[in-house]
Amino acid sequence: MQVYLVGGAVRDGMLHIPVQDRDWVVVGATPEKMLALGCKQVGVDFPVFLHPETQEEYALARTERKSGHGYHGFEVNASPEVTLEEDLMRRDLTINAMAMTQSGRLIDPYGGEQDVHARVLRHVSPAFTEDPLRVLRVARFRAQLADFDFQLADETRVLLCEMSAQGELDDLVPDRVWLEVSKALLTKRPRLFFECLREVGALSVLFPELDKMFEVPQSPVQHPEGDAGTHTMMVLDAAAKLSNSLDIRFAALVHDLGKSLTHASFWPKHPGHEQAGTSLISRWAQIYPVPKSTLQLALRATEWHGWIHRGGLDMAPKDMLKVIKGCDAMRQPERFEQLLTVCEADHHGRLGFETEEYKQKAFWLGALEACRQVDAKALADSGLMGEKMGQAIDQQRLARLDNYKTHLISTKNSVESRG
Repeated sequence: MQVYLVGGAVRDGMLHIPVQDRDWVVVGATPEKMLALGCKQVGVDFPVFLHPETQEEYALARTERKSGHGYHGFEVNASPEVTLEEDLMRRDLTINAMAMTQSGRLIDPYGGEQDVHARVLRHVSPAFTEDPLRVLRVARFRAQLADFDFQLADETRVLLCEMSAQGELDDLVPDRVWLEVSKALLTKRPRLFFECLREVGALSVLFPELDKMFEVPQSPVQHPEGDAGTHTMMVLDAAAKLSNSLDIRFAALVHDLGKSLTHASFWPKHPGHEQAGTSLISRWAQIYPVPKSTLQLALRATEWHGWIHRGGLDMAPKDMLKVIKGCDAMRQPERFEQLLTVCEADHHGRLGFETEEYKQKAFWLGALEACRQVDAKALADSGLMGEKMGQAIDQQRLARLDNYKTHLISTKNSVESRG
């Protein structure tokens, strides 16, 4: 029985990336032998075991042959006769098809080390096409390894384009698509994932509304970067710099999705794109298992980002209160701050605005604090209840917001007079 370190741990070691998880392949073993060593079997579709002490995964060397449709349509052979080279051949990319002995000797039958140094993403064998999810995995590696600027090998690009055009992606399970998307969104440069999918024709298959946005013009004054798709990618970049939250990054991705539905007669304006966008996002959530909290922030950002951008000294207190209540900011102040971060990313995601201060964030946080100063308990103690109670709270909030605006205007005038 021989044990080898495989996959991402070997690749990341070459790139001097801290190794988070280590996966092992065992050659010449059986499930019975692994169990006898105290390992716990966790693999359902193929033999994978957890080490009794380290809890790291040890998989029996195996081959796979496509025998049907979907993720489970494979015949797996994990007999003791399967060699390490055969196991590595079934992997997706050469940079993931390397192994290392426990003494540190590299085993690289398919040129992975050379491709690591050349910064190339290249498929191992024609068997790559047997799992269409690999189209998304390759795109994710573009984003995951963004610091090293890996590029697609020409033959791999051709293969991915063929898979997208021939309907191979139609068999993908929505749960697995979302898993890849969520992983990609949490990388350092998530935009590279979506740009790679678009490059090989997969974006139009999986997310046609997002793909269409690259053909939709915007106001050159407000959006000198150009089309709505380019803007969206810039917003996603900005969100990735501002936060590691999946909720914030997903909301940044979809906040303008409704622009894909704007009739050309309205271009470059997009009236009503907020409402149109919420319908599209809800439809996505019916297809893909988007977590409830992630969906909630995306819908809220899509509906309210225009109002939040207009926030300032010219906004009437009644409109300020409308935004605060509509965003449920009183009950969920942390979520409101996340929403403001999405809007901040939207502001920065424009050519020439990448580093400009987003003053609306401080404005809305101050407005929320003003509303929170209303003493609802005191009103309740005075005997108010029901509809009258709600009206009294709103009146006091409006008064607080008016005072807040007056203070800001006074401060602004004082600064200008001194300047």
